[in-house]
Amino acid sequence: MQRSFIAKNPSVLIFLACLALFTLIVTVLSEGFGVGVISTSFVKTLGKTLCLCLVAVAMDLIWGFTGILSLGHFAFFGLGGYMIGMWLMYERTRLIVVESLSQTEIPATSSEIIDGIGNQIFGVVGSSDFPLIWAFSDSLVLQLAMVVLVPGVLALVFGWLAFRSRVTGVYLSILTQAMTLALALYLFQNDSGLRGNNGLSGLQNLPGVTASQDEVSLWFLWASALALGLGYLLAAWVVSGKLGSVIIGIRDNEARVRFLGYSVETYKLVVFTFTACIAAIAGALYYPQAGIINPAEIAPIASIYLAVWVAIGGRGRLYGAVIGAAFVSLLSTWFTGGQAPDIPLGFYTIKWVDWWLVLLGLSFVAVTLFAPKGMGGLVDLLTQRKSPNRHGANLGPDDGALREQEASQ
Repeated sequence: MQRSFIAKNPSVLIFLACLALFTLIVTVLSEGFGVGVISTSFVKTLGKTLCLCLVAVAMDLIWGFTGILSLGHFAFFGLGGYMIGMWLMYERTRLIVVESLSQTEIPATSSEIIDGIGNQIFGVVGSSDFPLIWAFSDSLVLQLAMVVLVPGVLALVFGWLAFRSRVTGVYLSILTQAMTLALALYLFQNDSGLRGNNGLSGLQNLPGVTASQDEVSLWFLWASALALGLGYLLAAWVVSGKLGSVIIGIRDNEARVRFLGYSVETYKLVVFTFTACIAAIAGALYYPQAGIINPAEIAPIASIYLAVWVAIGGRGRLYGAVIGAAFVSLLSTWFTGGQAPDIPLGFYTIKWVDWWLVLLGLSFVAVTLFAPKGMGGLVDLLTQRKSPNRHGANLGPDDGALREQEASQ
């Protein structure tokens, strides 16, 4: 009798229940709901953390399950933020310009309004003309489509070029990092069309919405929780099916999977593009809560941090990626936000703002050497989850090439 998806993956139901309970508790204790135990700024921090958990799930799919260490997925995360940020900035500026021009004796024409918007947005880089990339910025529906299409097409083109050449291992990681660096350097230029190093700002102000930031922060918290829940559910469905078995096989022994007749490059390309789209959606929810996005957010170091989160949480475990991203993100906020007390040693005072990255790096090395299962391994211990006990004879050319079904007889 074939078991249902939830029966085969009870951890998914547990995760969704914990996520729903967490969202409910934060909502009730927030200032937007009226209780005021949790401040609006911390609600935003928690909402952004949920977005980082979602991009960590995407990273775990491409690295933990497919075996591709991508050091460029934060580029897709940032592109998603830029795409939605363009509409937010355009529409907010349009409302300001229209209100300003409405006070004149002669009604403003549409071209005057467009010129006014252009001056407001691009005046900081010495321009007033809308670049081609802003062609759909006046349409929320089209910009939402761009959130997925632009990073998805970039991932599709890059992945097709890389995988068809059968670039693997550290060389592929370097290529993804080079792509990220090239994109960041391009965006730093004033003529990139995205305001250079000034980036897009004021994204926390939703156009035409009169609600307070207390309420808006809750809306984004709910949206981030919903996106994380759906993303986790979809990722779990992928890895539990045939596609999951194939990509795990690619991770463990790519040559054998290719020998069995599977198009390895196609599977890699599908997962790479799919996870890029998930990362972009996470970014589109993250940056309106952060309020600003600039090219520094897409720097290669951000993608390295993403890999560190997944490694600390435990790659190859979706819940491990979520735990790692949430733990490191909240801990980083505590250490770098001045909340962690300095430690005076007499001859030197340890200031955690300066030493946080060192602590993070040491944690990554320690986990890699002594706890390869990461923090997710603790969940395995608590739930007494064990790997299959394969005790049959070797049935292939390599040691460990066993058939679990025959071994259990």
